[in-house]
Amino acid sequence: MMESLAQLEALCERLYNSQDSVERAHAENTLKCFSMNTDYISQCQYILDNALTPYALMLASSSLLKQVTEHSLSLQLRLDIRNYLVGYLATRGPELQPFVTASLIQLLCRVTKFGWFDDDRFREVVKESTNFLSQATSDHYAIGLKILNQLVSEMNQPNTGLPSTHHRRVACSFRDQSLYQIFQISLTSLRQLKNDVAMRLQELALSLSLKCLSFDFVGTSIDESSEEFGTVQIPSSWRPVLEDPSTLQIFFDYYAIATSPLSKEALECLVRLASVRRSLFSNDAARSKFLAHLMTLTKEILQTGQGLTDHDNYHEYCRLLGRFRVNYQLSELVNVDGYGDWIRLVAEFTIKSLQSWQWASSSVYYLLGLWSRLVTSVPYLKGDAPSLLDEFVPKITEGFITSRFNSVQAGFPDDLSDNPLDNVELLQDQLDCFPYLCRFQYESSGLYIMNMMEPILRTYTERARVQTTDGNELSVIEAKLAWIVHIIAAILKIKQSTGSSAELQEVLDAELSARVLQLIMSVIVGYIVRCLPGPSQVDEVLVWRYGELSKQRLDRAILIFFQHFRKSYVGDQAVHSSKQLYARLSELLGLHDHLVLLNVIVGKIATNLKCYTESEEVIDHTLNLFLELASGYMTGKLLLKLDAIKFIVANHTVFISLESTPDSMFRTDAVKYALIGLMRDLRGIAMATNRHLSLADTPEVTTPMLKFMAEFVLNKAQRLTFDSSSPNGILLFREVSKLIVAYGTRILALPNAADIYAYKYKGIWICLTILSRALVGNYVNFGVFGLYGDRALADALDIALKMTLSIPLVDILAFRKLTRAYFAFLEVMFSSHIVFLLNLDTNTFMHIVGSLESGLKGLDTNISSQCASAVDNLAAFYFNNITMGEAPTLPAALNLARHIVDCPNLFPEILKTLFEIVLFEDCGNQWSLSRPMLSLILLSEQIFSDLKAQILSSQPVDQHQRLSLCFDKLMADVTQSLDSKNRDRIGSLPLQMTPVCPFMKAAGPDDSTSKKPGEIPSKHGTEHGRKGKK
Repeated sequence: MMESLAQLEALCERLYNSQDSVERAHAENTLKCFSMNTDYISQCQYILDNALTPYALMLASSSLLKQVTEHSLSLQLRLDIRNYLVGYLATRGPELQPFVTASLIQLLCRVTKFGWFDDDRFREVVKESTNFLSQATSDHYAIGLKILNQLVSEMNQPNTGLPSTHHRRVACSFRDQSLYQIFQISLTSLRQLKNDVAMRLQELALSLSLKCLSFDFVGTSIDESSEEFGTVQIPSSWRPVLEDPSTLQIFFDYYAIATSPLSKEALECLVRLASVRRSLFSNDAARSKFLAHLMTLTKEILQTGQGLTDHDNYHEYCRLLGRFRVNYQLSELVNVDGYGDWIRLVAEFTIKSLQSWQWASSSVYYLLGLWSRLVTSVPYLKGDAPSLLDEFVPKITEGFITSRFNSVQAGFPDDLSDNPLDNVELLQDQLDCFPYLCRFQYESSGLYIMNMMEPILRTYTERARVQTTDGNELSVIEAKLAWIVHIIAAILKIKQSTGSSAELQEVLDAELSARVLQLIMSVIVGYIVRCLPGPSQVDEVLVWRYGELSKQRLDRAILIFFQHFRKSYVGDQAVHSSKQLYARLSELLGLHDHLVLLNVIVGKIATNLKCYTESEEVIDHTLNLFLELASGYMTGKLLLKLDAIKFIVANHTVFISLESTPDSMFRTDAVKYALIGLMRDLRGIAMATNRHLSLADTPEVTTPMLKFMAEFVLNKAQRLTFDSSSPNGILLFREVSKLIVAYGTRILALPNAADIYAYKYKGIWICLTILSRALVGNYVNFGVFGLYGDRALADALDIALKMTLSIPLVDILAFRKLTRAYFAFLEVMFSSHIVFLLNLDTNTFMHIVGSLESGLKGLDTNISSQCASAVDNLAAFYFNNITMGEAPTLPAALNLARHIVDCPNLFPEILKTLFEIVLFEDCGNQWSLSRPMLSLILLSEQIFSDLKAQILSSQPVDQHQRLSLCFDKLMADVTQSLDSKNRDRIGSLPLQMTPVCPFMKAAGPDDSTSKKPGEIPSKHGTEHGRKGKK
């Protein structure tokens, strides 16, 4: 055995260290039996007991982890593994390599999570971790903290081997029984280790506190890649430790004594504490005390500047200040002692951050967000306490604009990753907050912007007429203008009347807009003047500066300005409510209404399309603006009045006649591109209307063709209406059927490619969309096809089903657009063509229904609602034709009965899934998910009784009586009928169960977000709904 152990150790060495991929693959293939076969579990234990190399120990640990995750091991075996690991870590843990220790701890926590409800001994892991902390050696102390760290992480993250509903039940139970104790352990450890020179233990204790505060308390599935989160829903049982001032103080102390990354983690903990829900505190006085303490400590950091030279600390501190805008009202802040000093220091800090634009660009977002929230709260401020915003906000506004100009003067390489004007996401974050500051004192801010812009605009207009001007000077001018145009566009995006009257704000909007329009018109006029001598000079001038990145950035800013101006001031309603703006524009530029202004926009669009042939980004942005104009109800009609648009439409043609193209040339690039362009044009026509497949293996051709058909068959705004005696709807569907059958037959015969989504899946989901839209378009009498023996409908459904079955369910769920098209198709089928599905063989039928259950468990509420609707239609069909019928006579009903006999757990499992989601998940569509419950409950009283018993057994004993009463009340007056009254009673289930289920009770009554009637609050809001950038 020892000889074979030595061979195994050599294989493990090659598996983890070999640079030869062939050798590594051979070792992996030889050793995979340890993770795939449960008979090797005892061998893994032998390796742990006897192996000498860390790589063999790593193999044994990782193999056991996979066994525990992917196989259903017996309870006793899992308990034995757990007990063995605790003893092994206690005896050998300190001498192991860190990566082996981490793997063993992960295995212990995985076993604990998977067995949490199976035996009380699994829940003793916290007690056993404290035994490690009480031992004399620092190595054991570290192992104890590592176990708790990994345990919190494990409980907070879903696992592939555990259903999401079961994960939430375990997480909620862990939250209620153990998490508070672990958080207290972390605080105690931090106090004990405060003067310890061993930073390793301090880091583990601080990390544990952060993990506890970052726990997903109410099942909102927070995106870990995001820095943003809403209110932290800490349970009420944590109130004593949160109201204790020493809790805040310990994290500030660690920030003061530690260096990064410990100081950064301390600030992260403070960010979470600053975000706790309002209702956690016992009263307003306790909350005000907490806020005052938080403001005092943040003020001390501002006064000393301690730690802020480190970029990570600086960024995290800005996030901490940003939380003041999310969790506290201005009226609360101004009533805190020392508010005046605090707001002054924050203003100075903000201005310095703006001046350090290159170093702090990603952090400024949080500071601007704080100030924007403060100024929007001014109208609601009551009392005599001054806000002091009048003094500081104008300085911050001017500081922002000045800092943008300074960034231009510093210069950037022509690299899209370095220039702030090219970082679209960061630019959007900053400009989303800035308009509120401008409009707070709009007169002074607007005047400042105009005074900054006018000399630059004059210089640019003069230089634009002289082609020999220094290119670097013009690039700087264009960059400054781009910033000003972006700022003005952002101001126009937000219309509000804070600080001044609506009429005055309109006039100021006109003044700022006139400067941008003057920029556009003067440059165009300059081009026209210089283009008069002759055609050759026209071409030379038209390309002048359009190849420069600075000019492209300016024109992108102008396009954004047009987008925001159109939304605010173009259209009949906008004109009638914006008389002051157009009156002032008429005085300044002669633009007296929106039609004249629209002509300017179209002129700019035409110029861009002609001059930016080499800039895909500008062309794309220009076409998007054109699409917005054409798609708008009012702007679409206005465009048709413009001569320029009439000219564009009349001269937009396809230059290759596809009909006369010989077969030998049909696969050439010229034909492909012509066909692509044609289909895109036709699709655009179909979108704007409110009234041969030898290239199937070429998705760049078939995709536009299929998308055109998807748009064409969409009965948007009832544009496809035919007389009652017209066969046009039937004829249209027959053509749709031919297209889908031709494409599907061809694509199914082709082998898979490397990029299978682009090659196959994309075309398939578009086909499903075409068929779904045609089936629900309400312009086809589908009974005609069966009556006359026409196979168009049957063939289309058959090939669509074959295409869906050709895709593994895991792939369907992996690609978002494919997922949506697939479940939308199933909803239509179960609603209107259920007989087709019931006539399938049992395996196929069960696969389809099983996919509905997967859709119910997904995070997309639209998809889960569609799946619930499909399940409701299926259960209602069974109830109406089998449960309530004397004996099923319809062939479809007989088929369904046969399916259920073969799979008797079908309906019970779906009902169980629905109850678990509605009761224990925080989803925003409980009302929709509750709709099929009545149909499923009425199928069998025994099914409901068994499920009720299962749910009761999974809840704490003290809740059994209340929960049982809720179930009894739920069914009290329900009759054997699927009428709306019965459905509404079941639909009230989430609201009835909310006070009882531990999962629902974490959020306080004042933490609710807006909801529809019958809906419980869903995920809490985030800071502007955007991710933080770093």
